[in-house]
Amino acid sequence: MTTPTRWRTTGSREVYGNRWITVTHDDVLGPDGEPGVYGVVTVRAPAVFVVAVDDENRVVLVHVDRYTTGAGWEVPAGGCDPGEDPVTAGRRELLEEAGLTATRWQVAAGVESLNGVCRAPGTVVLAQGLAVVHAQGTDAAAEGITAVRRVEWSELGAMIAAGEIRDGETLAALTAAAVALGRWG
Repeated sequence: MTTPTRWRTTGSREVYGNRWITVTHDDVLGPDGEPGVYGVVTVRAPAVFVVAVDDENRVVLVHVDRYTTGAGWEVPAGGCDPGEDPVTAGRRELLEEAGLTATRWQVAAGVESLNGVCRAPGTVVLAQGLAVVHAQGTDAAAEGITAVRRVEWSELGAMIAAGEIRDGETLAALTAAAVALGRWG
């Protein structure tokens, strides 16, 4: 068996860009040495995913209607502003999307979203010591958020099985938070 090599880029050109993403057309040599083409989406700002857990050990989810995939339950999330650390971005996103603040913050894990076609790094942060500031998020309407819900950890599996939670980033964030909280592993 031949030992595969690393991917090599032999040419690259940007074919699209806006303030959120770029798309490049890359000519590559694959691990087997064969030439190929790769379309790569690069997200301009790292993401933050907030797993907010209240004093009753319930997880905060927001119901979001996404242009690309439709409606579903997710953890509050968003992009980091240039130079912004993930905890600061997480504070803003939790307030904007769920109307909450938290007194305790912890980085749980780094993640890569859609790593087969994207360069989209993110950070999962855990927020605890929650307090309500607004009945709904300060930017909920603009984000397509129609509801905020607190869910027992034991309910999450049923929501996933029922297709209510389909967002891969939310699934990764919940996994990372469960590990950080000692609930798994």
